[in-house]
Amino acid sequence: MSRPPPSTRDRYCYFHGITTRWMDNDVFAHVNNVVYYSWIDTAVNRFLLERGLLDLARSEVVGIVAETGCRYLSQIAYPDDVTIGLRVARLGRSSVQYVAGVFRMGEQQASAEGHFVHVYVERASMRPVPIPGFIRAEMQKIMIEGEE
Repeated sequence: MSRPPPSTRDRYCYFHGITTRWMDNDVFAHVNNVVYYSWIDTAVNRFLLERGLLDLARSEVVGIVAETGCRYLSQIAYPDDVTIGLRVARLGRSSVQYVAGVFRMGEQQASAEGHFVHVYVERASMRPVPIPGFIRAEMQKIMIEGEE
């Protein structure tokens, strides 16, 4: 089974920079796989915070992680600087799937590609609810034509 080629920066609409840390490396001298998930989580939540879509203390409706995945393509190691590219791939009634590309500084091809699914819930009951319109509108801004 052949793997699709790495995606490129032009497939993403939102970017967040990350500086690797010494502790990110594992015994094999590259960034450990769990760190990539943290980077993707950080980029998604930074997007939500910057756009005013999430108030950590007061939002009554919040996105809860339902699924994640990552495909590793080339090694990253401290002291690399990376950029996380983000786009929305699918936007459902109460869920959204983000796709993230992890790019080493100055490189056009992703070193890793991941996905991250949020299901929107009412914080008090933790029951799924429709994604609020103002959040949906911002998510649509980082969709690429042909997705969904």
